[in-house]
Amino acid sequence: LVKQFVQRLVEAAVFGGAGDDIDVVEDQSKANWSCLEAIVGNQHRIDNVAQDLVNHFETRQEIFDGKALIVAMSRRICVALYDAIVALRPDWHDPDDAKGVIKVIMTGSSADPQFMQPHVRNKEARRAIGDRLKEPEDPLKLVIVRDMWLTGFDAPCLHTLYIDKPMKGHNLMQAIARVNRVYKDKPGGLVVDYIGIASDLKRALATYTEGGGKGQPTLDINQAATAMQEKFEVVDQMLSGFDYRRYITADTATKLTLILEAEEFILGLEDGKQRFIREVTLLGKTFALAAPDERAMAIK
Repeated sequence: LVKQFVQRLVEAAVFGGAGDDIDVVEDQSKANWSCLEAIVGNQHRIDNVAQDLVNHFETRQEIFDGKALIVAMSRRICVALYDAIVALRPDWHDPDDAKGVIKVIMTGSSADPQFMQPHVRNKEARRAIGDRLKEPEDPLKLVIVRDMWLTGFDAPCLHTLYIDKPMKGHNLMQAIARVNRVYKDKPGGLVVDYIGIASDLKRALATYTEGGGKGQPTLDINQAATAMQEKFEVVDQMLSGFDYRRYITADTATKLTLILEAEEFILGLEDGKQRFIREVTLLGKTFALAAPDERAMAIK
């Protein structure tokens, strides 16, 4: 219900009525945007988003290591969300730009309120944090932005985009492009929508494909979960007759023996090695896209 309300308010903030005076529409849009910012930036809501985001990201990190970009609606909300997240995970915070798990990237000046000042950095400092985010082994994992780094910034190890800001068309596609790069074990990026942009995403993708764009993005995590379950069944069926589940609770010596026995079992199947490698690879990719959906965690 909150998402529906926010979406309607977003539409009112972005589009005026037909024939409306431009100045009137502009003033009304600003008023609507301010109202929306107040709703999205309500402290209780921010705390809920922070809790969900931390749980989601930590679960996703258990599957495969990567980094995430968080898009918030205003600089005030960026800082409030940062504070809410570090309240949950104090060890993620560090005042040193060369350390810490999470940072806020935004422009500002000495005239900004005091609570924003720790996050106001010059161009060189922002670039240094960007270099940290691009480095897979660097402990910096999460960056909160409003507008910066949504275009032109390339960090292949980004695997998740958390969106809590109304976005449309080209701007939305550009933001998604930050996380959709295939990289090592990452088959694609995951977009987590906190604001209700599904319909806008569909329209943006339609425009993209009409303009000659290629590829078939997955719009719903259900599609990834279904594909994952199908591949799991294929791999499970290939191992039919071999109790691989013994491996889960076995001691180290038994595990080594089970691996050798499993190799022999697969090699005994017709074209077993090639089929098994292909299907396990596809299972891994679909699992990475679906996690941490409960269906993925059920077979983890």
